[in-house]
Amino acid sequence: MHIAIDARVINSGTGTYISKLLEYLQQIDSTNNYSVLVRQKDVDYWQPTAPNFTVRVAEFDNYSFAEQLGYKKFLDDLNPDLVHFCMPQQPLLYKGRRVTTMHDMTLLNTYNSDKNWLVFHAKQFVGKFVWKRIARISDHVIAISQNTKREYQEFSHIADDKISVIYEAAEVLKGELEPYTTLPFENFIMYVGQQPDYKNIRRLMDAHQLLLDKYPDLGLVLVGRMNPDTEANKRYGEQKSYKNIHFTGFLPDSQRDWLFTKTRAYVFPSLMEGFGLPPLEAMAYGTPVVSSNASCMPEVLGDAAEYFNPKDTVAMAEVITRVISDNSLRSSMIERGHAQVAKYSWRRMAEQTHAVYMRVVNGR
Repeated sequence: MHIAIDARVINSGTGTYISKLLEYLQQIDSTNNYSVLVRQKDVDYWQPTAPNFTVRVAEFDNYSFAEQLGYKKFLDDLNPDLVHFCMPQQPLLYKGRRVTTMHDMTLLNTYNSDKNWLVFHAKQFVGKFVWKRIARISDHVIAISQNTKREYQEFSHIADDKISVIYEAAEVLKGELEPYTTLPFENFIMYVGQQPDYKNIRRLMDAHQLLLDKYPDLGLVLVGRMNPDTEANKRYGEQKSYKNIHFTGFLPDSQRDWLFTKTRAYVFPSLMEGFGLPPLEAMAYGTPVVSSNASCMPEVLGDAAEYFNPKDTVAMAEVITRVISDNSLRSSMIERGHAQVAKYSWRRMAEQTHAVYMRVVNGR
């Protein structure tokens, strides 16, 4: 059997999902042949370790005419038995068997203030049509949380037997961690990830400034690429003369994870998520997690995190204070965090995804 995996976004915010899927598929399936489809710039980003996996270039922009027409022809010529589209963007006229992963509904339910208003809303308009159509043309849809499944079913009315929940997971990094030597604080809280508006970073910055009244040396470390979203948040803090906030820019995983081992707490203030991988990754390192109570976060993090209303800055600061100051609570959270992480497995994710492939190809 020949399975194609659309990995064109492997070097993006959802790339961990694809990388881990490929890593463990190579371990569990030595029989079927796989074509891993990437953009030209990512040819060297991921390389197979199994002989039945081949990297192929699929140079088609997301939500473009080239994707709808050129990518369809590319797949027709490739002629796989199944295509796994790891994101919703895909050629709608392609007639072959397909599985689609739906990560979240943020594209349709948010607006990023740094984006061109017309372009962003045009993309939303196209997205609504594409996402509704996916529910009809996909042989099966994978949601990464019950929250995503519920939201997508409410939007698309996809039948319950056509959509499954397969959770992501978190692992500590294989290999040694690398110190982040330009860290300006000994005592800090941190956030890792992209920073569009729905991630709620400005309220986190506001809450951090409230904490300085009691903890004047407490830093806030924000880890992530310095893209327009991040730059806008940095300007926000500068305009308000905020203190003790450090933007790292992009960091390799070895330095990012080193910070996990040093921080007093990982704070996740997001208003909306599909799964919310970074706080689970922090828990894997024994980091206490303070999280928004919105969206899927209570589902994914369970009783291992301490929660706050993400729109209440004072409440956010109060919960962070409790976690960084109460050593007994911290010890309990670290223990509960390790137990929560153990509930998830990337290998099991790959096995369950592989089982979906087999059901679709065999017509069950």
